[in-house]
Amino acid sequence: MANSYLDHNLALLAHLRGILIAMGESGQVTDESHQLFLERFDELVMNLPNVPEERHLGQDLICQVFHRYPQIAHLVPRDLLWFFGGDCLHFMPDDEIAVFQQLEERRYEAEQNDEPFDWNQEKQLLSMPEESPRH
Repeated sequence: MANSYLDHNLALLAHLRGILIAMGESGQVTDESHQLFLERFDELVMNLPNVPEERHLGQDLICQVFHRYPQIAHLVPRDLLWFFGGDCLHFMPDDEIAVFQQLEERRYEAEQNDEPFDWNQEKQLLSMPEESPRH
């Protein structure tokens, strides 16, 4: 797993954690289980760089965000759904999955050729209308 790709997703997890913290601070969730959920979330973030197998825990936690906090489902970075895969993909439409598959193929090809790959830049290029000039 390329470090820049992992770092990208760790940054997105940090962003999502900030949203979850804000929900607790604003009183939108008051139950004790929210704190336990945040602890599991922090565990995932801490372990993911060293134990890539933790992705199954990530799938579970991201799916739980959709079920426990439906009011923020639209704020969950789509990249995380793709990164964790599995059941998370149920929250993505087929056309979005197709874009992420193209991104993944480009990332793999760049890695095979020892070329740099900027996930965000490539994602922007893929989301441009067909008539737009691409670099």
